[in-house]
Amino acid sequence: MTSENTNQEPIKIIHRDGVEYTVLGTAHVSKNSADEVKRLINENDFDVVAIELCDARYQSLTGDQRWRQMDLFDVLRQRKAGLLMASLALGAYQRRLADQFGIEPGAEMVAAIQASKDTGAQLQIIDRDLNTTLKRVYRSMPFWRRFVMFSGLVASMFSKDDISEQDIENLKQGDILESTFTEFAEQSPEIFHSLIAERDEYMASRLRLLNSSNDSTDEYKKVLVVIGAGHMAGMNQHLTDDQQDPQTTIDKLDTLPKPAKWPKMIPWLITALVITGFAIGFSREPELGWKLIGLWVIINGTLSALGTAIARGHPLTILSAFIAAPITSLNPAVGAGMVTGLVETWIHKPKVEEFEKLRDDVTSIKGWFRNPATRILLVFFFANLGSGLGTWIAGYQIFSALS
Repeated sequence: MTSENTNQEPIKIIHRDGVEYTVLGTAHVSKNSADEVKRLINENDFDVVAIELCDARYQSLTGDQRWRQMDLFDVLRQRKAGLLMASLALGAYQRRLADQFGIEPGAEMVAAIQASKDTGAQLQIIDRDLNTTLKRVYRSMPFWRRFVMFSGLVASMFSKDDISEQDIENLKQGDILESTFTEFAEQSPEIFHSLIAERDEYMASRLRLLNSSNDSTDEYKKVLVVIGAGHMAGMNQHLTDDQQDPQTTIDKLDTLPKPAKWPKMIPWLITALVITGFAIGFSREPELGWKLIGLWVIINGTLSALGTAIARGHPLTILSAFIAAPITSLNPAVGAGMVTGLVETWIHKPKVEEFEKLRDDVTSIKGWFRNPATRILLVFFFANLGSGLGTWIAGYQIFSALS
């Protein structure tokens, strides 16, 4: 059973399984939304306040513990540098909004958190983990579109243009992730499905799992749900109609799709071709074989070292790039960027106060190069980029010498 209430912010009341859900749709850049959240919580006796956040986004709104606890060694070893850069790009976009409009995105979530503490209501975090969402978005895209999306994210981090009116309208519809990726979501139904539709279903399942009761009393458990207005239609439909076990749905939507196998075969194929080229060279004459190895080392190592230097890596890190790139390029399991990133982290391990400056530093090119934490990510990225270019150029030179 559902009923609606007319207000400046959209509200829908849904009764299901012994629970009365008051679903409030908010705009992430609206002071009115934050005021409405506080008013509803203070004027009603809610047992639970549920918010559209995951643990990582909750931590970023309520404190700096996430940065204090981050270990860049683990980030690099677990191959999460790309995800971290995407998260920082999202943070840079949010900071630009705050600077342009004087409104912190997520103010209504902060208001909900504080008001739930003041009233003693239980706080529930119902959104899917940001990293899981980004990974599912990434793996849902064709291989070529991933590069386009990453390039767009990098450009958005450093753009000095004001946020457009269309971007603001998207935010008023209530989803900052959708606004950040809107250009790509419009071009790809797969991205929209992973970014929005799946989260609608996920959050509805979380609400049912955490709150549903078989207790057939006359008094409903009262839950206030604070979500972006853009999620209301989809989430409310799932909350009203879904019959599948909620835990089963959550497990399904938390599972990462298996990546395609063929992209992983390309680096190994290149390695096999390069080694074959070396073998052919030595079979003709040793001097030719050593010449080919020299080409490989100089081109691959120099371009990776150049990339590291562009990222303003330490001289020892630049040297490690030159040494590591020719070797790691023949072992696709380890990239030159991982080696240089770990060396740079060992030399300039970021301090707590430098992590705390990330929110502001990621909004400018100077900030990325100035902050040791982001400079490590740049070293990782540019060393890999240089090594990748070196692999193709050196490979071409090797087979040209053999022809």
